Amino acid sequence: MADVRTARAEQLAATGEIDVAVTLLSEGAAAGDAEAAMLLAVWHLRGAPVARDLSRARALLRRAVEIGHVDAALMEVALTANGSGGAPDWPAALALLRTAARGDTVAAAHLALVDAMALDADGAPSSPSPGEPLATTPRIVHFPGFLTAAECAHVAGVAGAMLEPARIIDPATGRWVPHPIRTSDAAAIGPVHEDLVVRAINTRIAASSGTTVAQGEALTVLRYRPGQEYRPHFDTIHGTDNQRIATMLIYLNGGFAGGETHFPAADVTVTPRGGDALLFFNTLADGRPDPASRHAGLPVRSGAKWLATRWISRPPA
Repeated sequence: MADVRTARAEQLAATGEIDVAVTLLSEGAAAGDAEAAMLLAVWHLRGAPVARDLSRARALLRRAVEIGHVDAALMEVALTANGSGGAPDWPAALALLRTAARGDTVAAAHLALVDAMALDADGAPSSPSPGEPLATTPRIVHFPGFLTAAECAHVAGVAGAMLEPARIIDPATGRWVPHPIRTSDAAAIGPVHEDLVVRAINTRIAASSGTTVAQGEALTVLRYRPGQEYRPHFDTIHGTDNQRIATMLIYLNGGFAGGETHFPAADVTVTPRGGDALLFFNTLADGRPDPASRHAGLPVRSGAKWLATRWISRPPA
């Protein structure tokens, strides 16, 4: 009955009968249909085919979890930690994860990774690494062993199924076209997929960069295959008030050739090593883009290079 109900709701939504579909799913959730509660929660999270309503989505996820939906439990953990639909609450998210881990191997694996981290009560690193300075113009800092091999594998695994060829919107046509300078596959780990492991890593990035976790964009994973590269570019965005002041790169693997990160102005070339991270600042003291921050991801010659990037914006005024 549950599969029939959700399939019917999706058919109704596809033909524009949104109110009927929502009523059907709401009645199912009230009657103990976890799939109905989960589907309606997802609709409210993405804002289609209903209005985006994070509080309603969180309530529906809680209902699905109470009925026994494992995926809903992991999604609830993520949203509780990052504050989607409420205030960020690491202790509450960790408690939810511990409950989920009792009956789910995926949740148990997440918990094992989190428990292995040196974190304080709010999920922040207890002793952030200061890193090793490589240059002052632009400011570049290297962090050897920033992530463990298990943490790197986790990040790559979260993003792996979502990877798509890098694209941008053509301003002339409004259509998606291949990215002109970044020839890679990419996936952003948004709030729904930001599990406690990823959240803790994002918090570690914030601590090491002297910023807040709220200043970071979604952690984005890139995969470069032989011949792929990111030609010289700036990470700043022209004409925005929410400028990217810094970038953290995390190399997720080894076993490939090429793919170095090169800063021409500083004459710095960093050879990737799995687990290492690279922080660099994209703006000058007055907030203007720093011309010396131009950099490139050199072509991969063999193997596949996996990289996680977090762009960090200036704090709100």
